[in-house]
Amino acid sequence: MIFIVVKFTIRPERAEEWLSLVDEFTQATRNEPGNVFFEWSRSVETPNQFVLLEAFASPEAGEEHVNSEHFRTAMAWMPEFIATKPEIINVEVPGSGWSEMAELTPAQG
Repeated sequence: MIFIVVKFTIRPERAEEWLSLVDEFTQATRNEPGNVFFEWSRSVETPNQFVLLEAFASPEAGEEHVNSEHFRTAMAWMPEFIATKPEIINVEVPGSGWSEMAELTPAQG
């Protein structure tokens, strides 16, 4: 599985609209056959920073993603909204998705 984390620092005046702006891109990516997950979170320390967690079933699925029309479209408009160049971690990991954390279990009510 290809696991990718991207930090997007958005221009402060555009941060409130970011999740709406990326919605079409997000939905199209989630519908790709090789997509495992594609999830956005907002930083609690830096309100205009968003973290994208994404995974693809294989290197080929990742390549299909970056060659898709919706990826090219997003890359074309995003420069107007970002404040800095995004930071990325891209690694290949074993497995096919999320696993349960062994060290923590919910308390029984």
